[in-house]
Amino acid sequence: MSEERITYKDSGVDIDAGNRFVNIIKPLVKATSRPEVMADIGGFGGLFSLNSAKYKNPVLVSGTDGVGTKLKIAFMADKHDTVGIDLVAMCVNDIVVQGAEPLFFLDYLATGKLEPEKAAEIVKGISAGCVMAGCALIGGETAEMPGFYADGEYDMAGFTVGAVDRDNLIDGSSITVGNRLIGLSSSGLHSNGYSLARKVIFEKMGLKIDSLLPDTGITVAEELLKPTKIYVKSVLNLLRDFSINGIAHITGGGLLENIPRVLPKGCKAVIRKGTWQTPEIFNIMQKAGNIDQSEMYRAFNCGIGMVLSVPAEQTDDILIRLSGLHEDAHIIGEIAKCDHGAEEVEMV
Repeated sequence: MSEERITYKDSGVDIDAGNRFVNIIKPLVKATSRPEVMADIGGFGGLFSLNSAKYKNPVLVSGTDGVGTKLKIAFMADKHDTVGIDLVAMCVNDIVVQGAEPLFFLDYLATGKLEPEKAAEIVKGISAGCVMAGCALIGGETAEMPGFYADGEYDMAGFTVGAVDRDNLIDGSSITVGNRLIGLSSSGLHSNGYSLARKVIFEKMGLKIDSLLPDTGITVAEELLKPTKIYVKSVLNLLRDFSINGIAHITGGGLLENIPRVLPKGCKAVIRKGTWQTPEIFNIMQKAGNIDQSEMYRAFNCGIGMVLSVPAEQTDDILIRLSGLHEDAHIIGEIAKCDHGAEEVEMV
């Protein structure tokens, strides 16, 4: 009597489902293409021909990130078409602050059992984010790992590469006392602080994923799944005509931890509270969780997704340009002299 033959599918990995997934996402990937892309997805490596004629001395800038526990909200709501935008945003916003134009993007998606239609919804969001950022999705990896993830759950990571001319690289070294700080409004929580947000909303407030948030008229899922805003095209537009001395992407660590990353020695940021409208979700969580104000500024973006340090004389023109680009922007403070040992961000 012959022994029963087993297959890879019997162990939980469905190669046919993987092939079907690739065919589903091909048009989504094609929608992000740029002239420099040299091949369709499916090869062992993505091919991108850098147009070196655009640069005198090109510098490649890379970034990688994930979406964190915001994915838990997607699982709870069974809505997966926006977290891909978050994935792109977290990567491309990080490299544009150094003046780099994002050129291409790759993603890594891992799950216990591949569900091609659900995975395609994720890639739909990644494709949309790449279009918003102007970068090409040139490849990725989808890993089916039985027994490694809970049913219906997944994790993902993103990777982007951009380019900037060395002379135009922004590193914060030109920030000077007297620079004005312009804050670009966020769309909400973006992709940071979700462990604290989930504790407050689900444990302290006792809300469900489909509950209405108090005084907002929208559900928990609708608020917490708002995609991270992608600032790439607005920032690159400004860089063509204005002097931007430094830029900070307000991610994990909030205003208090991210602004110092671009400040030169001897400078501090003076942030004036009340100069921008804080989205109601932050007020709801602070009150319900009895969260100290300094903790709010350290855990969340509190309504500001990106901060630009600019020469005072250019401030008004930059604000006019940002308004034309449909950015909600505000002067939120200025750069001042920092005495030795003083806090690098002062909230007044």
